Amino acid sequence: MQKTGTILVTGCTKGIGLAIVYQFAAKGFHVIGCSRNQDALNDLQNRLSIQFPTQQFYFRACDVSDQQEVSIFASAVLSNFSQIDILIHNAGVFMPGTVLGEPDGAFETQINTNLASAYYLSRAIVPMMVKNKTGHVFTICSTASIKAYPNGGSYCMSKFALYGMTQVLREELKSTGVKVTAVLPGPTYTNSWNGTELPINRFMPADDIAKMIVAASELSESSTVEEILIRPQLGDIE
Repeated sequence: MQKTGTILVTGCTKGIGLAIVYQFAAKGFHVIGCSRNQDALNDLQNRLSIQFPTQQFYFRACDVSDQQEVSIFASAVLSNFSQIDILIHNAGVFMPGTVLGEPDGAFETQINTNLASAYYLSRAIVPMMVKNKTGHVFTICSTASIKAYPNGGSYCMSKFALYGMTQVLREELKSTGVKVTAVLPGPTYTNSWNGTELPINRFMPADDIAKMIVAASELSESSTVEEILIRPQLGDIE
């Protein structure tokens, strides 16, 4: 069944996050989002306001690797909205390297961005969902959440941990009416792959990931898609 409401997306100005924003806006959702670039957020809000003039859009700059900024962002959201129907933990960073060879700080940056941001934002936003007895949390994990890749280093570690957090949250919220879904995409064509010599059809389009999330969000209250694992037809890129 098609639903509308309010969706919050982190890392909303590029790639999968941007595709999610447009897919849900096209379905009539109000959209809340954050990224580090205020200019990009302003541009996105202007474009959406023109295309969907009857809907509400709220965008605010936030570096999700910083716990204090996440707290400020969450407080602003809760001050302006009494219900969040869908929460998408999408913001992330990839820094290639090995456990023994990656630069100092790579571990902390990726753990804070890819894992801690979802942890702290969930703690701020999900209690509202529990109170309202409805809501859906999606975490954008990765095939790197279930398989270690060469040169994956702390990125793989952070995504394994995010997948684990998602499973824990799912167990904790089963009886509350709040759904939790892990999304595990393989190689998706985003800015992260700029400069690659591989053909574009070797990747998945970000819109495909967004469409799967929309479909999972539209199920009845009695059904939950616990995880979405999606890869290119030709498999992962090693």
